[in-house]
Amino acid sequence: MAESFKIKVTIADRVYPLTISNPNEEEGLRKAAKKINELVAKFENNYAVGDKQDVLAMCALQFASLAEIKAITNEQEVKEVNAKLESLQLMLEKYIQ
Repeated sequence: MAESFKIKVTIADRVYPLTISNPNEEEGLRKAAKKINELVAKFENNYAVGDKQDVLAMCALQFASLAEIKAITNEQEVKEVNAKLESLQLMLEKYIQ
């Protein structure tokens, strides 16, 4: 059985205890919490927001939209690479014949 580790991260002034199974996860979780806290501070400084839940919802929306944009971009890049490979394959087939 894998050993588990307990850590605590603070997000928007609240402490969240987490259990992780791999010590390497800790760095990623702490970096993610730091990015969230930076974005929370940015939203609070730039907008008159009275509720942390609204700020956290905007953070979630921003992170999710970035992930979706990256997925769309990757999908487009894969299509472009496949088109170039197909073109190269056709050129090679013509050359071989």
